Amino acid sequence: MSSEPEPRVYRRRVFYVPGYDPSHPRRYRELYRKEGAEQARISGYRLRLSAAQGAGPFGWTVNATVDGSEIETRFSVLVWSDLVRESMDGSILTSYRHLLRTAWTYIASGALWRLMQLRKGPVIAALYPVGIMLLQLLAAVGVGWAVGSVLSWGLIELERGLRPLPHREVAVIAIHLAAFLAGVLVALALLRWFRSLDGRVFAYYLMHDYAYAAQDNGAYPPALEARIARFADQLADAMQQDVDEVLLVGHSSGAHLGVSLLADLLRSGRLPEERPALGFLSLGQAIPMQSFLPDAHRLRADLHDLSAQDKITWVDVTAPGDGCAFALCDPVAVSGVAPQDKRWPLVLSAAFTQTLSAERWKAMRWRFFRLHFQYLCAFDQPGEYDYFRVTAGPITLANRYSGRHGSPSRIERAVSKYTGMSRS
Repeated sequence: MSSEPEPRVYRRRVFYVPGYDPSHPRRYRELYRKEGAEQARISGYRLRLSAAQGAGPFGWTVNATVDGSEIETRFSVLVWSDLVRESMDGSILTSYRHLLRTAWTYIASGALWRLMQLRKGPVIAALYPVGIMLLQLLAAVGVGWAVGSVLSWGLIELERGLRPLPHREVAVIAIHLAAFLAGVLVALALLRWFRSLDGRVFAYYLMHDYAYAAQDNGAYPPALEARIARFADQLADAMQQDVDEVLLVGHSSGAHLGVSLLADLLRSGRLPEERPALGFLSLGQAIPMQSFLPDAHRLRADLHDLSAQDKITWVDVTAPGDGCAFALCDPVAVSGVAPQDKRWPLVLSAAFTQTLSAERWKAMRWRFFRLHFQYLCAFDQPGEYDYFRVTAGPITLANRYSGRHGSPSRIERAVSKYTGMSRS
């Protein structure tokens, strides 16, 4: 863009929908504080964070001085981490059962093959926990078998060196059984140790993430539907407030939740005639991982409906360097549900290789999970995408990207096998 429109935002509400993350939402406040200070230093503006006042969801307030304008932004986190933690609870055996069920869902439905036609990175990320957890299982079984075999051999040799025992056959059976049980215990202990390392390996975490999306073949579970309805109510309330813009930000799995809660809000007819600008910023989305599944009828309908709305601005930002996102894949088009009057999303690239310095890119390019959060962080050489200008600056999302064309590298061909839709 050659020039920015005149500033017009002085008060803003931002609602942030995290991805599949069991962490307390304060993680995102501290991330915003740290990275916002760094981006402000680089770009020459000021951000000051303070605790949110009054009742309501967890959040914070940002007072910014950007391009000579003073802007107040109130952030709220739309929390579903309790549902994430609940889905991650369970035994190791349950986790492996989820693994087998999830792998079967993607393979048997044909979704895995079609996803590979879009981007290899997120498919590899999906296969990563399968491979790691199977290797861990093989290692645990192998070590347990070795321990049981050595113990069995040693006890039998010891028994042979003793005086002949009455009922020797029973004694040998007891020895083999004890050795087998010892091997099982060793294998289970090793699997528990592997799981304790998951804060660095992320195999169990990623497996549960994909299992949550696939548990009902792509349909939302009832608890999540109820949470989406609550989120839509909170957005509807904000649209009644005296602010210049209401901005919804959905990161990772939070992107498809954002699609659904906005679609619900807009279909409900609860927007007032006189209202603030309404924007949707989806970051690092992996929407096809769910929309390509057989029973994702609701999500596909939401994508279809939201893409034709004239009451919102939807900007989708991804980067080819993010191996966990379907970079530059138009989620509406690739899901095969684009209407004739499609307007959204505007698909843009965060272009990590250009917006991060060569030194930072070299240091981070293999840190896949860190890169997946880069959209929420500072850039050394920010281009047209600056998370902190978008969320705390003086320009609405609509004006900031007015007249901007989507990335020429975007993928818009319909790929999904399943295109059925139904509305909640």
